[in-house]
Amino acid sequence: MNALTHYETPLLQTPFHPRTAAANRMHSWGPWAGYASVLTYEDLAMEHSAIRNAATVYDLCPMVKYRIEGPEAVDYLNRLTVRNVAKLTPGGVHYTVWCDDAGHLIDDGTLFRLSSDRFRLCCQERHLPWLLDSAQGFDVAISEETEEVAALSLQGPTSATVLAAAGFDVSALKPFRMTRFAFAGGELMVSRTGFTGDLGYELWTTPELALPLWDHLFAAGALHGLRPIGSDALNMARLEAGFIITGYDFTPAPQCVREDRLRTPVEMGLGWLIDWEKGHFTGRRALKAHRPQWAFVGMEIDGNIEAGGAILYHDQKTEAGVITGACWSPVLKKSIALAQVRVQHAAGGNLWAEIYALRELHYAKLMMRARVVDRPFFAPDRRRATPPARF
Repeated sequence: MNALTHYETPLLQTPFHPRTAAANRMHSWGPWAGYASVLTYEDLAMEHSAIRNAATVYDLCPMVKYRIEGPEAVDYLNRLTVRNVAKLTPGGVHYTVWCDDAGHLIDDGTLFRLSSDRFRLCCQERHLPWLLDSAQGFDVAISEETEEVAALSLQGPTSATVLAAAGFDVSALKPFRMTRFAFAGGELMVSRTGFTGDLGYELWTTPELALPLWDHLFAAGALHGLRPIGSDALNMARLEAGFIITGYDFTPAPQCVREDRLRTPVEMGLGWLIDWEKGHFTGRRALKAHRPQWAFVGMEIDGNIEAGGAILYHDQKTEAGVITGACWSPVLKKSIALAQVRVQHAAGGNLWAEIYALRELHYAKLMMRARVVDRPFFAPDRRRATPPARF
């Protein structure tokens, strides 16, 4: 494929595509970072139920991945991101964000410390020009390795049992740590990370081992309820966990056209990530002087109608914010939402969601009570238990 023939292959296929395509009975696909990604394989309710009651796999290959290595990799990443990378030991993973010079969010992601001077940064959007510009003056090499890594997310209460049945003992693996196993003449890296807020792992290998890994897992998980899930079920789970998605819950700073759409980590509820004592990082000076105008909150909405995109009003009169993501939670039996609200409404109080519901071919305007609640909405103890319980 080149610039003249790209239209012949509108979306790329991941190394797992032969298996995901065969399982996708709904033929439900969506784009993710230039790849074809399954939205729903067969039944959304069953896929969500499997996340919370059994084990699931989700194709992570489209997630953008960068290799960052060199003797000054730690110094570079400390300058780039808001957390103190020096505190991240080899074999560890942490969640982080990075900002522009004005302190506005560019993206969030997970940083894996593979060795003392080698890292992998995984994120939603592509940022290679920004990463390279930020590396000036540092002895560090940066490259995108998205196509060089095959990755699966294995999530759910029986996920550790499935791995054990497959010959991978992760009973001693703690959250945000990783380990390695020999597999099919190559190597499999397993990290205790995920995007569901439940017990789960992410599996990393080379593209040529993708299909053998898929087949091996499904053979081992046949008696443990293992099934593939699409992005729609994962989105419901991440909402229950209170996790954000770049491009949905906030707009990356480089993509913002309207200045009032820019957000800082503090305004997105991520101020706890910032290490003010580590020294200078991009955006630090601006963040120190910034006075938050917005807050990011969890909400419960009256009724059972999904409130995604609804405008929030105070006293049903004054615009107070917007709901960025919402769903009916089958686990909680509630309509839940994540929202950006004006900082004066962060504690809630007399907030209403303007929802338009389709009723017999006509949209009806509904004003539903919206209450600010703590996040996460769902946080089972099993997500952090070490060793994990066997099911």
